[in-house]
Amino acid sequence: MNGEMAHSRMKITVHIKPNARQESVTVREDGVYVVQVSAPPIEGRANEKLIEILSKHFHRPKRAIEILRGTHGRHKIVEIQ
Repeated sequence: MNGEMAHSRMKITVHIKPNARQESVTVREDGVYVVQVSAPPIEGRANEKLIEILSKHFHRPKRAIEILRGTHGRHKIVEIQ
């Protein structure tokens, strides 16, 4: 399974909460990832922080994580390689 996982892609739905006091990743019952980031939603800073947090959460390099949809909103589709 690990060999297959290295080449697979996973798409997740993310609800981002910028300007949070504490950074965290939780998963709701409907499968949506709720990610609290400390960065403000200005000039892409919250998106950069989101990628950094997801990188640590999924143990993947930052370059393996891409925001496919929702770069300017709170609801996003993220692909993780």
